[in-house]
Amino acid sequence: MERPYVVVVSEVSIDGKLTLYRGASSKELMSLMDEEAYRYLHEIRAKVDGIMVGCETVRTDNPSLTVRYVKGKNPTRIIPCSTANVPLDANVLNTEDAPTIIVTTERAPQERLEKIKDRGAQIIVAGDELVDFDRLLPMLYERGIRSLMVEGGASINWEFIRRRIVDEIRIIHMPVIVGGENVPTLVGGEGFKKLKNLLHLRLRSHFVRGNHLITEWEVVR
Repeated sequence: MERPYVVVVSEVSIDGKLTLYRGASSKELMSLMDEEAYRYLHEIRAKVDGIMVGCETVRTDNPSLTVRYVKGKNPTRIIPCSTANVPLDANVLNTEDAPTIIVTTERAPQERLEKIKDRGAQIIVAGDELVDFDRLLPMLYERGIRSLMVEGGASINWEFIRRRIVDEIRIIHMPVIVGGENVPTLVGGEGFKKLKNLLHLRLRSHFVRGNHLITEWEVVR
C-alpha cells in the first residue's frame, strides 16, 4: 500500500522504560534530557509531515507536538482515538499552532466529533470499533503526509511494529534505570512470542548528543 515513511522515535531509560510508573507522565523522565537531546528530537519533528501520539499520551502528558528547539515547520498532529475522547482543552487542539487530525471510528459520538471540529481539528474515521492503521496510513498519504514520526506510547508503537508498517526506530537513551515489572516499555501489546515472528533491525548509526546516546535503527525487510 502507498503509505507514509514511518519513523518511531522515543526517549527510554537504559532498561527500556517510558515512564516512572504506569499512569505517570513521560514528561517526568524527559525532564532529565539536556538541550542537545531536545534539539535532536525537534530536528526530526521539523523534517516530517506528520507526528502521531496515542490518545492516552495526550490525556496523560498533554503535549504540544510542535517544533520549538530548532527552526522549522510544525508537522500535522495526528491523534488516533477510537471514541474521540480527547480532552477539549488539550494542547493538540490549539490549531493556531499546527493542524490537527483526530482519527476515530464509527462508534465515536457525533456530538463529540462536532465539539472537536469546533476547535478547528479535522476528523478521519478509519475503523468500526478500533482505529484501523492499515486503512489509515493510505488516507494520510493521500492528504500529503509522506513522512510520519510516531512518538508513542507503547500501545501505538506496538500497533505499527506488529503490522510491520515502520521503517526506522530512533532512540534517545536516558542514562538512568527505572525498574518495575509493570512500567510501560518502548513497545507494549501482546508481543510476538515466537522467534520467527520478531521484527529485525539493523543499526544504522549511533552517536552522542549532549549527555545522551542516540541509536538509529533500520527495519530489515
